[in-house]
Amino acid sequence: MATIQLKTALATLAPIAGNSLMRQALMVVGGTIGLAALSQVAVGYPVPTTLQTLGVMLIGLTFGFRLASATLIAYLLGGFAGLPFFAPFGGGTSGYLVGFLVGAALIGFLADRGLTRGWVGTILALLAGEVVIFALGVAWLAFEFQMSASDAIAAGLTPFLLVDGIKLVLAALIGRGVLKGAASLTSL
Repeated sequence: MATIQLKTALATLAPIAGNSLMRQALMVVGGTIGLAALSQVAVGYPVPTTLQTLGVMLIGLTFGFRLASATLIAYLLGGFAGLPFFAPFGGGTSGYLVGFLVGAALIGFLADRGLTRGWVGTILALLAGEVVIFALGVAWLAFEFQMSASDAIAAGLTPFLLVDGIKLVLAALIGRGVLKGAASLTSL
């Protein structure tokens, strides 16, 4: 009985915030700070990777379209205003930043529609978000540095495929765990 209840309880955390502007604002601020913190974790050389995409996927999966979009807009505005939100890298990242917003919004949209209630749907939604992030990031990289498509893919996609695949699995596990835990707490 509990399993059936959990499957239909929460597609995202947005119902917990409800219509309370204070709860929604707290979720957006918390998500923004969490994403900013994950952005600072950089591993690897010569092409470092961060935990930004993990944060973006988790926010989209757990917040839904509206709150995920608001969180990523707040993150971008804070970073562009000079707060230390973005990963410590140089040029070529603008497309990825825009991709984060569009990717999180897409994942949130799919979550709101219930696609992420099962494992397959969750993986597909997260994969769709990743495709958007990398498509915009690689396209911007090619444009900004006058690179061929193959060179931009080699520089902006290929080095990250394995690690981002792992982050996608982690986002699915963590996100579904968070939603299941929140559903359990709301049913008490």
